[in-house]
Parts: sequence; C-alpha cells; structure tokens
Amino acid sequence: MDIVIGAEGRAGAVEAAHGQAWQRFATLLEELVAELPLLRQPVRTGACPLRGTVARRMWHACAPFRAGFITPMAAVAGAVAQELAASYVREGVTRAWVNNGGDIALYLAPGASVRIGLYADLARLRATEVLEGITTDGHFDVAQSMPVRGVATSGWRGRSFSLGIADSVTVLAATAAQADAAASMIANAVDVAAPGIVRRPACELKDDSDLGEVPVTVDVPPLAPALVHRALAAGLRRAQELRTAGLAWSAVLTCQGQTQVMQAPSHRPAVRLGDEVGSVFA
Repeated sequence: MDIVIGAEGRAGAVEAAHGQAWQRFATLLEELVAELPLLRQPVRTGACPLRGTVARRMWHACAPFRAGFITPMAAVAGAVAQELAASYVREGVTRAWVNNGGDIALYLAPGASVRIGLYADLARLRATEVLEGITTDGHFDVAQSMPVRGVATSGWRGRSFSLGIADSVTVLAATAAQADAAASMIANAVDVAAPGIVRRPACELKDDSDLGEVPVTVDVPPLAPALVHRALAAGLRRAQELRTAGLAWSAVLTCQGQTQVMQAPSHRPAVRLGDEVGSVFA
C-alpha cells in the first residue's frame, strides 16, 4: 500500500490526526492478510463472513454486485483509504484526502471543498511529465455539501486487472470503498467484440490473483472509432444503472481518445474536462 495524505486545519489538530492515521495504518495490512483467503473468495448471498472492520467494509461495498463475479478485493484500496480518512474527522481539521494508489477518501468540514485532477490515460504519461509537472485532462470539484467522499479509478491499464477495454473509469461515490467497487464494475462493462483484443487468465499474470482463471485484458489494439463509442456506451449504461441504485454519483469513462461522462444529478456539472481529452458525449 502506497498512501499519500494531505490535510489542512489547525496545526495541532492536523498533527494529532496524522499520528492517529499512522497508528491505524500500522495494523491494517496484518488484519487484511489474516482474512486474505476469505477476501479472495467471490461474494455470495447471506451474511458477511468477515470479522475485521476494513474487510467487512470491502465485502459490503461489493455485495450489490454479487449476481456476477466479484470478490471483496475489488474494494480494498478504497476501503483502506476510507479507514485512514476517519482519523481526520475531528475539530480543527478543515479538509483531508487519503490517496491509496489513486483511490481517494475525503474528509470535508462544513464549507470546505477540494479539487481532484483527472488524468485519463496512463499510456500518455511520460517521465518528463512526472519531473516537470502533470497536465491533467480535467477535474472534479467536490464540496462538503455534495454526497461524495470517495473517488476511484479502474481500467485495463495501471496496476489493476479489468475485464473491459477502458483506459480509465473514474467514479465519484458516497464512500471510497463504494467508488472502488463501482469503478471496477463500470470498467468491466466498457467492452466490445473486436479482433486483436488479448485476454489471459488472471492467475497467469499474478499467481495469487483473486480473479483466478477469469480472463483479463492485457492488450487492446487501435479500434475503429465506432467500436470505441459502442464500448463506452455500454459502460455508460452500466454507470447509469449504478447511479439509479445509489452506488455511484458521477463518472468519466475514457477509451482511445473518446470519453463518456455521466454528470452528477444536479444542475452544476461535477466533472469539467479539457479539450485535450477528445470527444465528449453527454
């Protein structure tokens, strides 16, 4: 786990919150490893079989998707970030963000807000950008009054596995664990039948993967724009289903220079994109 934390407020309050977060972090990995065999099992109907606070949060975030194949590991990064963010819920801290490999949990005191940058396609990232500064493709402005405290991204690129072909799917949701699970499910839905898409069993890529022999995407060739649009439209339909179910609030889906946006259910857009992202379909 690689955690980046930022917090603002009174110096003493922020220092105390950092100390509490560090203490909590020290035991997290051990707790999760103790229940790892169960965490790698598909979520089934019935009561949650897990005991730890974070493990149970993972299971409950994934439970709405148990009709398909999902394990609690789909929400691990967001659930961990959410656990650490709880350390900052105290008088004197105005806002805090816990970034666990790109999955983010937020704390916002009344009147506070935060801007989160969106980098839509890791394939474009160059070493010079890392050294000189990254130009984002857009941003989310999250205010305390909004029902959003979690942001997560999934896709076939990066450190996670995906069944779909999305370069990235970024989701805003009520909690980081919910955003993590929802991003995984929407990214899986961004798909289309096309020659040249390569998939391999997850266990061949990582022998202890919770996905086992499920085929995951390892390469996507340049596709015709119409096929990309079809894949994104399928993902957008899934995102809208999750919003109706209260499992996602807003989302940005990107694949090969095209983007679909599920704006927040309000008059003010939650997502603002730059022209460099490509075509934007409302």
